[in-house]
Amino acid sequence: MNFGAVLRETRGARDLPPPPAFAEPAADLAERARRALYEVSDPEFPISIVDLGLVRDVTADETTGAVTVHVTFTATACPCMDFITWDIRERLLGEDEIREVEIVTVWDPPWTTAAISERGRAHLKSFGVAT
Repeated sequence: MNFGAVLRETRGARDLPPPPAFAEPAADLAERARRALYEVSDPEFPISIVDLGLVRDVTADETTGAVTVHVTFTATACPCMDFITWDIRERLLGEDEIREVEIVTVWDPPWTTAAISERGRAHLKSFGVAT
């Protein structure tokens, strides 16, 4: 399946807000990877997976360029899991220093709406979605 085409079709005109303006450059590869994930959206809502609270941890090996992303989903039967993991991998492999991406799905603690950032809540509210 061409996930890229499906994601482009489902997103339509619902653009993500730009990533946050960070005062300092990223300290390391893990932080650069985390910041890149602000450009990966939930396929159903125009919100980044970081703002949605799906990204639980990002680690990286500066020497090998390997990045591990611990991610959760809104439900164990989330129909978007494959789309999101594909999009994470594609986005991170677009970074010059990243050569390998491992995605680890975690379920503990379970995702709740409390994980949504204030920035994410404001953006969802602008689209009429209550959190």
